[in-house]
Amino acid sequence: MATLLRKIGLIRLHNRDTEDPKHHHNNHRAGGGGGGPQSAALRGKGGAKSGGHKPPQQPHPAGGAGDASPGPGKGKGKRAAELAPRDKAPPPAAVAAGAPGAGGPRERAAGARAGPGPAAAAAAAAGGSLVPAARQQHCAQVRSRRLMKELRDIARLSDRFISVELVDESLFDWNVKLHQVDKDSVLWQDMKETNTEFILLNLTFPDNFPFSPPFMRVLSPRLENGYVLDGGAICMELLTPRGWSSAYTVEAVMRQFAASLVKGQGRICRKAGKSKKSFSRKEAEATFKSLVKTHEKYGWVTPPVSDG
Repeated sequence: MATLLRKIGLIRLHNRDTEDPKHHHNNHRAGGGGGGPQSAALRGKGGAKSGGHKPPQQPHPAGGAGDASPGPGKGKGKRAAELAPRDKAPPPAAVAAGAPGAGGPRERAAGARAGPGPAAAAAAAAGGSLVPAARQQHCAQVRSRRLMKELRDIARLSDRFISVELVDESLFDWNVKLHQVDKDSVLWQDMKETNTEFILLNLTFPDNFPFSPPFMRVLSPRLENGYVLDGGAICMELLTPRGWSSAYTVEAVMRQFAASLVKGQGRICRKAGKSKKSFSRKEAEATFKSLVKTHEKYGWVTPPVSDG
């Protein structure tokens, strides 16, 4: 009996919907179709399978003032405007310089394989050339300040052990006069007998002085022994890059040389003809290079302190 009553109720509802079009239209707008809770449930199941029923979109005026929502074509236009800057070509300067971030992924990968462009390479070369120039300028300033100080210190010596004359007014080329050696030595006696007032030496200072030693050689008189070799070259370890220290002063080097002359039994050459032959710089440089190679191979012999 209950089942029969439910069927009769459903038939009445169906007849009412078909007979009253206005009521059917209102129910369709309110819930997408009439029929009560059971019809709504049936429509819900059907909507889940078919993806739901979308209400028809109302037309909007295009470009109206005060319209808060964009028109049908505005959303796509805005999206395209946002994506446009990403696809823009890189500026000419970035392409010319070979910037790693220029262009898309393929362009960036190709730029990474090809390396920096000509403009970037030129800028790097210009920057690299500035570094040695600045370093050279700094070394020149250090050398000049050190040599000016050396000259002042030598001028203040009370015993007039040495004196300095600049060659052609050059701060980096000195003629140094050694006025004194050990007065108990045979060399001192030779100086007295030959009326030799001083031993003249030449010192030239390299660009990286005081971090490299000066080149020192004897000019006159012509000496024998005393670690003075052909051309006036001097065999002293402290005059080599291996034995040099930036703490050495010109005065300290000259005092060491005077002690070496005495230790090596240096004498003034008195042989006829040979005594008048002057030392040459070219010969001194060749001799010095040769002796440095020899001592680097076999080592240097340092005399004990008791021997002076």
